[in-house]
Amino acid sequence: MKLNNRRMMEAMKRLGITQKEIDATEVIIKTPEKLIVIKQPQVVKVNLMGQETFQVVGIIEEKSLNDSNEDSNDEFNPSKEDIKIIMEKTGVSEEEAIRVLKKNKGDIAASILELEESSNSQD
Repeated sequence: MKLNNRRMMEAMKRLGITQKEIDATEVIIKTPEKLIVIKQPQVVKVNLMGQETFQVVGIIEEKSLNDSNEDSNDEFNPSKEDIKIIMEKTGVSEEEAIRVLKKNKGDIAASILELEESSNSQD
């Protein structure tokens, strides 16, 4: 018996299950020893009665965390949205926002704090 996609979605909704496709370009899972990078991912966020889970399918690469930090900084490319946030919050140039985001491996909060601290120390 072949399941109709619409009927399956209706049944899932009755059971309190919703799902939403996430437009992701890359998924990174960080473990104590390595990074698991999933390229060209298909990501679905599933909500089962308040419990959220993610289903991820894609091309998997594993990278050791023992590699030089300089190498990983060059490989990391921050998103345009992240760059824009840093520029708006701190007033720095695009190049400076990219440099700090790469240094902080995409951590927006750490990047903003670093830029604010360096700005305050120059005053």
